[in-house]
Amino acid sequence: MILTMKAAAAICMLSSVAAFAPSTFAPSNDVLKMSTAEAPTFTSESAKKQIGNDAFLNKDLMSRAQNGPGKKNEEKLSIGIIGAGLAGMVAAMDLADAGHDVEIFEVRPYVGGKVSSWKDKEGNHIEMGLHVFFGCYYNLFGIMKRTGGFDENLRVKEHIHTFVNKGGELGALDFKFPIGAPVSGLQAFARTEQLNIEDKFHNAVRLGTSPIVRALVDFDGGMDMVRELDDITFTEWFTQLGGKRGSLDRMWDAIAYALGFLDCDTISARAMLTIFMLFAIRTEASVLRMLDGSPQTGLHDPIIKYLEDRNVKINLGTPIRDIVHDVDEEGRPTRVHGLIAGTKNELRKFDTIVAACDVPGIKKVLPESFRKYPEFDNIYNLDTVPIATVQVRFDGWVTELNDEARMMDVSGDQSDGRGGGIDNLLYSVDTEFSCFADLAVTSPGDYYKPGEGSLIQAVFDERAFSRSNEQIVEDCIKQLHDVFPSSKKLKCTWSSVVKLGQSLYREKPGQDKFRPKQATPVSNFFLAGSYTYQDYLDSMEGATRSGIMVADEIIARADGPNGLAAKAKENQVETPKPFFAV
Repeated sequence: MILTMKAAAAICMLSSVAAFAPSTFAPSNDVLKMSTAEAPTFTSESAKKQIGNDAFLNKDLMSRAQNGPGKKNEEKLSIGIIGAGLAGMVAAMDLADAGHDVEIFEVRPYVGGKVSSWKDKEGNHIEMGLHVFFGCYYNLFGIMKRTGGFDENLRVKEHIHTFVNKGGELGALDFKFPIGAPVSGLQAFARTEQLNIEDKFHNAVRLGTSPIVRALVDFDGGMDMVRELDDITFTEWFTQLGGKRGSLDRMWDAIAYALGFLDCDTISARAMLTIFMLFAIRTEASVLRMLDGSPQTGLHDPIIKYLEDRNVKINLGTPIRDIVHDVDEEGRPTRVHGLIAGTKNELRKFDTIVAACDVPGIKKVLPESFRKYPEFDNIYNLDTVPIATVQVRFDGWVTELNDEARMMDVSGDQSDGRGGGIDNLLYSVDTEFSCFADLAVTSPGDYYKPGEGSLIQAVFDERAFSRSNEQIVEDCIKQLHDVFPSSKKLKCTWSSVVKLGQSLYREKPGQDKFRPKQATPVSNFFLAGSYTYQDYLDSMEGATRSGIMVADEIIARADGPNGLAAKAKENQVETPKPFFAV
């Protein structure tokens, strides 16, 4: 067995981080006999329930997430997970409950991935984005019920999606109606003040010829139509049969930016119609919830406790330098053996490894040899979008439009959502932040401060990303004044900007085919993350689904004479000594 010089040096912890190169072992005769077939299909029956048309209507997914895998493997695996975002932590929950030894490695000093939050030196809670929970987040709600965070940590908002326009004029999609979906959705679009009469007419014509209408009588047929629309933009689809530019400019663009930080001219029609298919079929899908406080407090802390109670170790601030693996005679990976972790390049051996990363993370961590498989190489076709999350605190209530005295009043105890203004997610087509909220009102647990007013959190897309933090804050305040004119009388008392150069994967046309499955051609190496193959968008629910799916796949493959545990025993190798060792 041959070990490359740099890999040997890494294992001996003699090489520097900058000098480190992929650790690939040439295979033994036993390894050469191993199959390197194409990426397998789903093995787990439970994972199969997360994909396909039935998954969109399956409320039982919540029970699966809440109750866990429902199985304990006969054989125990040592499993290393790269990434402590939602996908990685959810996978760890299920794998630990199935009886495995699980360890997580996270490069950042905090968990959460794209849903991270933390405190600054002054005790302010800082977030990477604005996080809203749609009513169809069945898997994520199940996880929160399992960890005890659902009932006390989520706040249900009024069933209305509000648009704020220049001059303080409001429009809305008001889903409140005695009859549920699809009637509640149809009347919301018919009655919205956001569109004029002509645009409402053309909007109705286009929606009336959409897959959504077919799905009301033939759900499978409607969903199949949606899946076939990944190669065109929403604008192209919308304008083909009657839709007009006015509807796109005054309503749909804000929704597209909120979903994927792209406008209708850029985002895939499949991505947009997927979420609206859910809105049309399920009344609860368009109901919004927000955390009572920060993601760390309301979402991650209960998960961390759940994991620690099951002896899952989470290594924060621990980057993965390389994945140690065997290769065949053509240089393709056949098995993984461990991870080179941390600043000291420590070798950590595992029977199975899960890379639960985002798109930029998986591109960094995959060794070059993995790209010999199309399943891995395709990942490099996925692009991402940059965002800048802005928080600005004021000495009054910015979104209070009706009562100036109330807007200025920050006296007394106004916790628990009693502050002035709008307690909901807000959209706007007249600002560069398409969605925003006053967290001091919507999520007061960690964001309300006595004697202070609004804490507006707004997410800017790539149109503003290149500007300085100071300029972004200035632009945010100016644009808030444009849509809430009375707020010009208020002063900004604090601000923060967090830039994420690579956030969600860019849901432009033609990307769906590049998303990899959770099981890979390397039999003991798996993927998770919201970009991986699952029938939802790049979102918290998508990440949760992928974490459950990858755990189900590992659990289904763990036991038996050809299972992951048996193969791990067959292929145990001693840590090779460097060729120069005595």
